[in-house]
Amino acid sequence: MGKTKSWDQIKDEVYGKKGTPRRDDLERSAQTFRIGYLLRQAREEKHLTQKQLAEIIDKKRTYISRVENDGSNITLKTLYDIVEKGLGGKVSINIEI
Repeated sequence: MGKTKSWDQIKDEVYGKKGTPRRDDLERSAQTFRIGYLLRQAREEKHLTQKQLAEIIDKKRTYISRVENDGSNITLKTLYDIVEKGLGGKVSINIEI
């Protein structure tokens, strides 16, 4: 039987070490997916439909669906609108340099 590898080791082998373009793309994609998932989870906890949330922030339901399924095409203003106006929450952003 072979040695068990961690998820980070597998990512290093398949996508390259942190800081390489391919690995950075993977990490960004994972974060955008996470944002969409968190927004959907918060909306469902508030017992709102996509249509109801869209109406609160003056967007279309299809836009909310796209954000929840792939958070990559969202502006900061819209993120704030969804979280603060639509869901009654707060946005916290962390930047690492």
